[in-house]
Amino acid sequence: MFMTAISNSEIDAYNARGGAQADATDPKAAQERFLKLFVAQLNNQDPLNPLDNAQMTTQMAQINQVVGLQQVNETLKNLSAQFGWVGAMQGVQLVGRTVATEGNAVLVADGQARAAFNLAADAQSVTVEFLDANGAMVGTVNAGARSAGLQTLQWSLGDVDPARVATIRVSATGAGGQAVEATPLALQRVQSVGVVDGTVRLRTERGTLSQDRILAYL
Repeated sequence: MFMTAISNSEIDAYNARGGAQADATDPKAAQERFLKLFVAQLNNQDPLNPLDNAQMTTQMAQINQVVGLQQVNETLKNLSAQFGWVGAMQGVQLVGRTVATEGNAVLVADGQARAAFNLAADAQSVTVEFLDANGAMVGTVNAGARSAGLQTLQWSLGDVDPARVATIRVSATGAGGQAVEATPLALQRVQSVGVVDGTVRLRTERGTLSQDRILAYL
């Protein structure tokens, strides 16, 4: 019985059976498997029609390419994980910081309700209403004139139960009495930092969020 050169179709069949997938995380195993097949092929080749140098070089190049790609993929995975942890180490500096994201949630602590909003233009008058979870107003603050961009304010709760304060609603007018677009923002305080699937995640009192959701650090 004679064995011919390992063809591309045989390699494809091997991959289809899951061989490449099984070896994807172990390039050494893939190389050993190939060498066993290659040695068996040499032992059983037709002595009247042996493999020529070109065939041998082609087959060695094929396995080196497969193993090389697997090693590159593994290296990229390792680098990605390392970058994730580097990002987490840098993110540790954010612990205790307040961040602004899309939404309208208020940050309540030490008898103060802290809120943030964004103005599309300068405003002559800004009013911020503090609401409970049902949307009922529990307090109002006249924030006065504010310039365009990110704005923050604090409201002393006094006798108001902190547990009732949940969100804000903002209205603003310009110098000519025209309405100015005012967008509420949600405030959260970073409690810890971790890595999930290679991505840095910040844990706050409201859950977890990725850094790309943060609009501002306060």
